[in-house]
Amino acid sequence: MDIGVHLPQLGRGATRSVLKEFCAEAELLGVHSGWVSDHIAWPTDISSKYPYTDDGSFPAPNTMAWLEPIGTLLFVAAITEKMKLGQTVLIMGYRPPVQTAKLIATLDVLSEGRAILGAGIGWMREEFEVLGMPYDNRGKRADEQLEIFEALFTEDTPSYDGEFYSFPKIKFEPKPVQGRVPVWIGGASEPAYRRTARFGDCFHAAFEPVETVAHEWERVCELTSEAGRNVEDMQLSVRLYLDPASNMRPALSIAGTTEQMIDTMSKWKNIGVDHVLVDITAPGGPSARLEAMQTFMTDVVPNV
Repeated sequence: MDIGVHLPQLGRGATRSVLKEFCAEAELLGVHSGWVSDHIAWPTDISSKYPYTDDGSFPAPNTMAWLEPIGTLLFVAAITEKMKLGQTVLIMGYRPPVQTAKLIATLDVLSEGRAILGAGIGWMREEFEVLGMPYDNRGKRADEQLEIFEALFTEDTPSYDGEFYSFPKIKFEPKPVQGRVPVWIGGASEPAYRRTARFGDCFHAAFEPVETVAHEWERVCELTSEAGRNVEDMQLSVRLYLDPASNMRPALSIAGTTEQMIDTMSKWKNIGVDHVLVDITAPGGPSARLEAMQTFMTDVVPNV
């Protein structure tokens, strides 16, 4: 399995020096990919329910510093050489699609082909409203955006005429180095599974128990086959807490002793997971999270 890490993009870690130290160590340890999350502005009053906690509350306070995701990855591209760079996930509806495509293409060019597009539809209505972007039909809008990205990244003179977006024939350069940037689809719903089967290179589950992800993966594979695509070309990724102090929900975490962590990782490997993205929750600030990553990569990962 490949290992990705959530970069110190938020909180006390959201600084140049912390990012530089963390990314340098991640590359030395052989981390496959670095990831960031997408939030731009925090309304003081939020009634929308976060889908990955039992009570619908979002685990981070709205006072937390949160760097913009693509800007952060552009910085990380300049200070790294090997790690792939993705979003877990980029909210399609937060930005106009041509602008988003330009940002992703720029990231791929400046990283020399290391970009991954993690795509999701979002959940916080209030943030859409703050950004002046429509919340309605956000799944259909995301599908159109992915169609637009495909056209912009692969066609010499792309144009688009859809239900929500349209533009005339244009020139869009430079194209991504990879040609087509890999698309990792997040979400826990039938439309997300269908979106993965249609557009995705990887299904990217987040903070769900292994049994749930196993069922979701079966459905994604069914739909991928029905779409006439080769299931063998599809990957499965899961985002989990790396939680040495065992403070988070056990079913959503890699926690406990080294042996317990190895056992947990083996269970995920057994259902077909190709990539594990760890979101490090070790208390003690950036230095503690850096130490947790070092221990995980040296003591746990080689034994799975």
